Amino acid sequence: QVQLVESGGGLVQAGGSLRLSCLVSGRTFSVYAMGWFRQAPGKEREFVAAISGGSGDITSYPDSVKGRFTISRDNAKNTVYLQMYSLKLDDTAVYYCAARRTFVAVAETQPSRYTYWGQGTQVTVSS
Repeated sequence: QVQLVESGGGLVQAGGSLRLSCLVSGRTFSVYAMGWFRQAPGKEREFVAAISGGSGDITSYPDSVKGRFTISRDNAKNTVYLQMYSLKLDDTAVYYCAARRTFVAVAETQPSRYTYWGQGTQVTVSS
């Protein structure tokens, strides 16, 4: 059973930075494509960032976070990161990481494509 545990959320002022981490259990982390999604109250789950498996050569971001957020992975630590800069009030949400086992180098953007999900970590951006 694959388990994902997010950490690093918290309260930050607008313009500030946070780095989220997602630790994945198991010995074959490198074969998982990873993604970050977020969900604000009353809104649908929204794609934030994705990275392909292996060396993570392929990444994808929506326009809303492009240039501000960076996804990366450390296969030796079974961890995927989401570095967030220049945070805005609209970035307030619960952030989830997700994993999909695949041997295809792809950065999946659709939540339905992911098999495993973490419990989420709250990010609150204040003015």
